[in-house]
Amino acid sequence: MSDHPLDNAIWHALTGEQARFALGTGKARRFHTDIGPLAGMADRSAESLADLAALIRAYGTLALLQPGDPLPARAGDMGILVEKQAECVQMAYTGGALPPATPDPDIAVLGPEHYPEMMDLALLTEPGPFAARTADLGRFWGIFDGGRLAAMAGQRTRPSGHTEVSAVCTHPQARGRGLARRLMRVVLRQILEEGRVPFLHAYADNEAAIGLYQRLGFTERARVLVTVCSAAP
Repeated sequence: MSDHPLDNAIWHALTGEQARFALGTGKARRFHTDIGPLAGMADRSAESLADLAALIRAYGTLALLQPGDPLPARAGDMGILVEKQAECVQMAYTGGALPPATPDPDIAVLGPEHYPEMMDLALLTEPGPFAARTADLGRFWGIFDGGRLAAMAGQRTRPSGHTEVSAVCTHPQARGRGLARRLMRVVLRQILEEGRVPFLHAYADNEAAIGLYQRLGFTERARVLVTVCSAAP
């Protein structure tokens, strides 16, 4: 695989800045189960697949997010069952500097006390892998409406020099009001102020989300596969 951190973003995050959240010590790593199911491999060698199979046996179902072709057939021989896979678009921010920030009193920083509400919103809207402590990976912001968390967005993986924008979601009853756009600008500004490059992933068939990200300054960088793997019976 390429040495560019975004060409194998999960692996670079789990073996770099976010190694403290990693399970595994070989050529496959995954986040702690209460952080989320995302995993990465150093390459597609037999050794990496064997280490991935060991992670699955030890900790259960996981999700790879990698470029290239589906897992080789020999993965099945090692006890890896591919439950499902889908194509995602990886997008990187190329929009340049953002305009100066203006106060938005509706936007709040989310903390551990909000984790149950964040989990409920993620389960309802399915923005991608999200677990009880996903928000430990970076800062998250939200907008409340009538005391209910109506929308959120935040940061997830941190491969070298980059920060992933993640869990961008809005309650169905609050859509069409531009809440995600407002939150995204806050997240982007935070990442850019740290001197890092924002990037994100969206399902390839989610045209509405991709359109929003393009208008905010993201461009498609690559296509990647999200592959959910469990232990073969």
